[in-house]
Amino acid sequence: MISKLIAAMKKGTIIPLSKGDVVLYLGASHGVTPEIIAELVGEEGFVFCLDVAPDVVRKLVEVCEKHENMCPLLFDANKPEEYSDKITEVDMIYQDITQKSQVDIFLKNIARFLKRGGFAIIALKTKSIDSVKGKEEVLETVKKELEKGLRIVSITDLDPYHKDHYFIICRKK
Repeated sequence: MISKLIAAMKKGTIIPLSKGDVVLYLGASHGVTPEIIAELVGEEGFVFCLDVAPDVVRKLVEVCEKHENMCPLLFDANKPEEYSDKITEVDMIYQDITQKSQVDIFLKNIARFLKRGGFAIIALKTKSIDSVKGKEEVLETVKKELEKGLRIVSITDLDPYHKDHYFIICRKK
C-alpha cells in the first residue's frame, strides 16, 4: 500500500511544500512518509517527526539518523504542551493519526505551532472518527470544524488507494 501523501499526489493534489520549509509531522510512524517530506524540503528544511509508540519510534530513529533534517520525537500528539519546548514555529503541519479525536489533535497543534499563513494537511480517516456514519457525512462535520480557523485549500478522496480516507490541505488564516 502506498502512503497517503503519494496517493494524493497520484490523484493530482499539489503539495504546498518548498525547499527550506519546517514541518511538524504528527503520527510519523516508521518514517516512510516523513522521509519523503524531508527530501521535498531539502537540506535547508527540517521535519520534526512525532509519534507516541516506542516500538515505532525505534525504527523512526534509524530513518532520522540518515537525514540531518529530521528529528524523531516520542510524544503524544494530543499533548502539545509536553513537547512545545522541542519544536519551533513551523511552515506546515502534516498529520496522519488514527484516532477518533484526530481533528481535535490537529487543531491543538495548529494553534500552538503553525505560522500564520502556514499550511496544514490532515490524512483524514473517516471510519476512525465514526464507524457508523458514511464518509461524506463525517467529512462535512470535519469541514465545519476546520473552517472555524482555517481555509480549506483542497480535499482529495484517496479511493481507490485508501478506502474511507480524505487528504485535506488547509491554510491558517
